[in-house]
Amino acid sequence: MLTILGFAMIATFLVLIMLKKMSPIAALVLIPALFCVFVGKGAKLGDYVIDGVTSLAPTAAMLMFAIVYFGVMIDVGLFDPVVRGILKFAKADPMRIVVGTAVLAAIVSLDGDGSTTFMITVSAMYPLYKRLKMSLVVMTGVAAMANGVMNTLPWGGPTARAATALKLDASDIFVPMIPALLVGLLGVFILSYVLGVRERRRLGVLTLGEVLVEEKAEEKETETVLVGAGGSGDAKAPARTGGAGSGTDAADDDEDDDFQGLDQNRATLRPKLLWFNALLTVVLLTAMIMEYLPIPVLFLIGAALALTVNFPHIPDQKARLAAHADNVLNVSGMVFAAAVFTGVLQGTGMVDHMAKWMVDVIPEGMGPHMALVTGVLSLPLTYFMSNDGFYFGVLPVLAEAGAAHGVSPLEMARASLVGQPLHMSSPLVPAVYVLVGMAKVEFGDHTRFVVKWAALTSLIILGAGILFGII
Repeated sequence: MLTILGFAMIATFLVLIMLKKMSPIAALVLIPALFCVFVGKGAKLGDYVIDGVTSLAPTAAMLMFAIVYFGVMIDVGLFDPVVRGILKFAKADPMRIVVGTAVLAAIVSLDGDGSTTFMITVSAMYPLYKRLKMSLVVMTGVAAMANGVMNTLPWGGPTARAATALKLDASDIFVPMIPALLVGLLGVFILSYVLGVRERRRLGVLTLGEVLVEEKAEEKETETVLVGAGGSGDAKAPARTGGAGSGTDAADDDEDDDFQGLDQNRATLRPKLLWFNALLTVVLLTAMIMEYLPIPVLFLIGAALALTVNFPHIPDQKARLAAHADNVLNVSGMVFAAAVFTGVLQGTGMVDHMAKWMVDVIPEGMGPHMALVTGVLSLPLTYFMSNDGFYFGVLPVLAEAGAAHGVSPLEMARASLVGQPLHMSSPLVPAVYVLVGMAKVEFGDHTRFVVKWAALTSLIILGAGILFGII
């Protein structure tokens, strides 16, 4: 019964948000509360929610201060050189922009934190997508898939969890998986190219100058209409700004200066503090990877230092905090709402019953192929469960079943990493709310778009792992 109710709760949640019948925050809170009553444990709902909030509070704190820290770093211009490089490559070609999104997300993902990746990627690429009227779900989908592949880095989380759960060395799991993961990343780049070509066919290819001329013409038209509405006799047909060739004949460097994803003249830039900010970021990421302090503590200290050094005057600090308050509130609110969902799933025992059912339905004849089975199961299980639930609750059971048929724990651990490209778009992953929130994309729209492509990427990694004899 708990198995059925668990799957029904997840299905109800996904259907309602994909059909936009409820907001994600409302669905994350109300649906599990309702199913908790159905299970007959409504009296314990408070305990389950508090347990969920307690477990996710460090994550919420980390996201809050990470958003402030990287928001400040973006404000002061730390990432402008990277952004300029990507934009110089992308220009105004939708295909290049989508591929550039994947490349940027993959590079930034080297720090092992999804929230960081999405903040930097969206901040850099969002203005381009909006300016060219490109599909924003393409941006969120490509970024999530690239980050999902890179999330398998030993300091990214899943590999460490698999190693801990099966008492293995993380390097023994990850290093042999590198060829398969590279194939998966190549698959993301190829998919980005395909999606970019599709956007190019829909929108066409413009030079930077043509885009700028079009924008200025639209602005002029708006001004003319407003003047005409005000009764001016001078209002006539919209004027062209400088002729058809005036924008396209400008030098590329001049166009690039006008067509930046980030405002190059913003008042928050701190060019004299570039090396301090770069050093602070390197130290912060190094301390995070080496686990010198808990990640929330590191970002709390880092945000305080970044604000104090870059904006020594208190009004300026308040202005920066206010500028990023919207993202902080949206993301932290979503995380605490997700705590209700995960708290009920775990507290009522639904997760345990769902995992046991999934293991029990595996046919006996599949025993010698348990690594393949684990790889396939990692797609839905890491999507519907947290990584902790899958790696510490399900993987040991699957590994035990595989060991009975001669399948090594290392193979099982590697296969368990396959579902990460899909996992990064799970409603139980806090970072995905950073992605859709900053991109101003509905979570349901993102889910509808990305699930099929992320599942394909995961299967490519699984196929490459089998082909190379890794799994």
